[in-house]
Amino acid sequence: MNKTTGIIKNLLLLILPALIFSCSNNDIYFQYYTVPVSGWSRDSSFVFDINIPDTQQLYNVYVNVRNRGEYPQQNLWLFIRQTTPDSTVIGDTINFYLADQRGKWLGSGVGATFKMPVLYQQGVRFSKTGIYKFSINQGMRYDILPGINDIGMRVEKAE
Repeated sequence: MNKTTGIIKNLLLLILPALIFSCSNNDIYFQYYTVPVSGWSRDSSFVFDINIPDTQQLYNVYVNVRNRGEYPQQNLWLFIRQTTPDSTVIGDTINFYLADQRGKWLGSGVGATFKMPVLYQQGVRFSKTGIYKFSINQGMRYDILPGINDIGMRVEKAE
């Protein structure tokens, strides 16, 4: 091994662990479900079972949408139903924009697929530990909504 190779190897041994530990992830849950290519039926729900381990921790809850370029609208209405560990049901409706007024997609993407994370709840404290069930339905005026690729949820510890 020559001197240059040894220096590079030592630098990598120092930098690699620092990069790994500096990129700590606060996610406690992150999952996507794929929407059928034919479209998202008005009657079809995507259900996310999220384990909340701590009632003192604040959390941020995101809804993630991946859409294709053929999505026909600027915005997306979603109906979200949250069931707590003690079976209390809380309904909510959210509306968010996937494109600006000129039709330019707001999310990040490569090719014809765009990803849009939407902060649904910020700094929320859950009252009980256990499994919280989030059910998401599309609330658009389509029986079958075209152009949505995936629906996801992410929960992270708030800082």
